[in-house]
Amino acid sequence: MTIALLQYPIIWADIQANLKLLEQRLAAIAGHADVAVLPEMFSTGFCIDRPDLAEALDGMTVRTLQRLARQYDIAIVGSFIASKSIDGVDKYYNMGFFITPTDSSFEPKRHLFARAGEQRYFSPGQNRLIVQYKQVKFCLQICYDLRFPVWSRNTSGFDYDVLIYVAAWPEERIAWWDNLLVARSIENQAIVCGVNSVGTDGNNIHYTGHSTIIDTRLNHLVSYADNEAGTRLATLDLEALHHFRERCPMYREADPFTYEKENKV
Repeated sequence: MTIALLQYPIIWADIQANLKLLEQRLAAIAGHADVAVLPEMFSTGFCIDRPDLAEALDGMTVRTLQRLARQYDIAIVGSFIASKSIDGVDKYYNMGFFITPTDSSFEPKRHLFARAGEQRYFSPGQNRLIVQYKQVKFCLQICYDLRFPVWSRNTSGFDYDVLIYVAAWPEERIAWWDNLLVARSIENQAIVCGVNSVGTDGNNIHYTGHSTIIDTRLNHLVSYADNEAGTRLATLDLEALHHFRERCPMYREADPFTYEKENKV
């Protein structure tokens, strides 16, 4: 299983331009990767107060992603601004997606970043997004979700193999990003993939990137210099992951718990 991390500046609030650039980047790695991971809100940047940028799950962005997944035989992972009408009321979401050549899965971001006012515009997700693709189980979470370890808990030890975080994580808190990704790998005995934004957005917030893939030995299989843009690939050793879990099944001693869903959609 080879994963490509696409760390590039996002063109602010320009869906068509970002989709065009994505196609060029996927074409460059065609045949070399099984999964391509994009930053949070890859098609707009972190435009939380722009409902005019929201699209339905069968809109242009999703249709384009589905076409590219088929064309380049690759799964594409990230998030975008989505809208859905519920009982005649439009709801907006920071919508995570895992789109393969044959299927599409969606779940909204669970933990909305109140400090930026994200909860004023978006509704939270209620379920984790876990997808099996090419015999590998992936769990997708979004940015601020990284700070909440219960939401990522690998309860059975085999809920997922690869934990993906797509993010718009600012430079001023990048040390938290670096260390929390390592923590999530340790406590869940999983490979962790984090893809962050890079560059300065339309709100003058700067992102330094630091996208990475961390294996269960805490090796960084992919790393970027500060502010570096580019695509990097890593091949995962799933056999080593499963051997480690079988040899050290720490999930058996974990504390039991249950998730409580909010009465929101």
